[in-house]
Amino acid sequence: MTSTPTYPPNVTEGRRLAKVRERFLTADSFEPDQVRDAILASWWRSRRWNVAANHIDLSYVRDPDLDTPLTRSAMPVLRHLREHLDGQPISIILTDAAGVVLTRLMADRYLDRHLDSVQLAPGFSYAEASVGTNGIGTALEGGRPMHVFGHEHYAENLEDLACAGVPIHHPISGKTVGAVDLTCWRKDAGPLLITLAKTTADQIKQALLTDSGVREFALLQEYLRTCRHTAGIVFALNSDVVMLNEYARQTLDPADQTALLGQAAETLASRHVGPVVVELPTGVAARMYCRPVVGGNGLAGGVVHVKLLEPDNRQLDTRTPARMHLPGLVGSGPLWLRGCHRVDAVHESGEWLALDGEQGVGKLAILRAVHYRRNPAGRFHVTDAAEANGAQWLADVRQELLDADGSLVIRHVDRLDARRLQVLTGALQEARAAARHRSLWVAVTLGQVPESAELADLLRLFPSTVELPPLRHHVEDLHELVPHFLAKLSSEGRLACSPEAMQLLLRTRWPGNAEQLWQVLRRVVQHRRTGSIHPDDLPPECRTVSRRLLSPLESMERDAIVQSLLDSEGNKVKAAESLGMSRATIYRKIHEYGIVTPTASIGRRR
Repeated sequence: MTSTPTYPPNVTEGRRLAKVRERFLTADSFEPDQVRDAILASWWRSRRWNVAANHIDLSYVRDPDLDTPLTRSAMPVLRHLREHLDGQPISIILTDAAGVVLTRLMADRYLDRHLDSVQLAPGFSYAEASVGTNGIGTALEGGRPMHVFGHEHYAENLEDLACAGVPIHHPISGKTVGAVDLTCWRKDAGPLLITLAKTTADQIKQALLTDSGVREFALLQEYLRTCRHTAGIVFALNSDVVMLNEYARQTLDPADQTALLGQAAETLASRHVGPVVVELPTGVAARMYCRPVVGGNGLAGGVVHVKLLEPDNRQLDTRTPARMHLPGLVGSGPLWLRGCHRVDAVHESGEWLALDGEQGVGKLAILRAVHYRRNPAGRFHVTDAAEANGAQWLADVRQELLDADGSLVIRHVDRLDARRLQVLTGALQEARAAARHRSLWVAVTLGQVPESAELADLLRLFPSTVELPPLRHHVEDLHELVPHFLAKLSSEGRLACSPEAMQLLLRTRWPGNAEQLWQVLRRVVQHRRTGSIHPDDLPPECRTVSRRLLSPLESMERDAIVQSLLDSEGNKVKAAESLGMSRATIYRKIHEYGIVTPTASIGRRR
């Protein structure tokens, strides 16, 4: 019978823990209940990331940026804590969200010398993927306070230390912005170490809130002043808040709003002076004037005034606009909304995502929308595994994984062969080991195909899988999708769908999903640019309820039958005669293709 470990571990527990760790590292059997669950889970992660257990040899990441809201808010708190500790051998460490040490306040020279020897110093990353189980990296990985004592560390060079790390969450956005860590000698550790670290993190969070409140009040004041004195499109933004005036919301397409917000964030970050001309997704050009706003201890954000360089000739739509849950997307069906919310939640958590669904359901569209909602200024890059014809594609993807920031979407991973899947899996593992998942969000898309062993290995690197529903499972969204697509396809926005045509669209099975609907409407607007779309404007495929995608030859036969039925106003005998087939054959084909027999009342305009 094993005893429950005490914390901090006493001498006996420490020796037992050292033996358990040695058995784990040598793949021998051991009693799992002799190690805390959080520590054992971290050991397993460290092993998967191939972290060295017998030495620490880190690369210098970058010079720490000490002029950020986090450092400005945290430094007074940390200096006060150092004075309060009054020479106690406890090192006070602040890191960013990736575990890179920003500052380390000195404790005593012996402890500081040891911390230098294990590279726990400014500019080096103590992410769990770099050094294994430790107070900083394991707290950031788990998103909660973590104390690690002696032999609980994965790397043996840290076994003489004890550390207590606590993630720092931004009080407004909730995002993890860094961590505070208290490190001391193992022999000096006590249960109050984690309590002190939690209190310090709370004080930093409060300081961030105070600073954010001052900054956002300054941003709000300048935004309101600009709205009073400036006509046209005005908006304000910082990393946590976006404000748009009513004119901007009514005038700009959601995709244009997203593009302007992203460009404004980049312009403000680069401290560019002067107007910027932006080509918007709808084809309109805009001149943007960005003005930084200072508040609190630094930049509070920016206020932006926009002038459209081309007149907006689109007719105003007096109907209630479709509810937008994500930029550029419409739809309010419960299954569709559940998929949207799940993808959005996974992105917010920072977990890598596997997005599943039939061809054409909108996987790329929802990933792009979530990215621009959560990270409008970030880079959004798409690569398609279906185009992986040689080694260069894999080399390019690996480079993206190791160097890029923002979001990376790898489409159609299920189309890779076994060898390429193994290479891609290795590149993804390499990126995670380098803690790239903290600055790069990766999503893969795949169809509903049987999983191979190689694909299953790759998907293990993606903790969350979300399946998007086919269009036939939320067909009620056609009432929003059709006007939304027509507005994009019709430059003057004067084309609407008649109730009769909408009924046909609602009865269609849409095996090609939203992409098939888009292509259908694209063909319609080539010959019907204004007015209303009627049933005879729709292609033959909209008069079928087929449950599968047809081959090109089958599609041609179906279209010929539909056209003959239209020409004969639904008379099957006449249609069969015109096609040179028997009555029995046309009845069988109508049933096989799920053709909705047209009638004079809906097939022709009166």
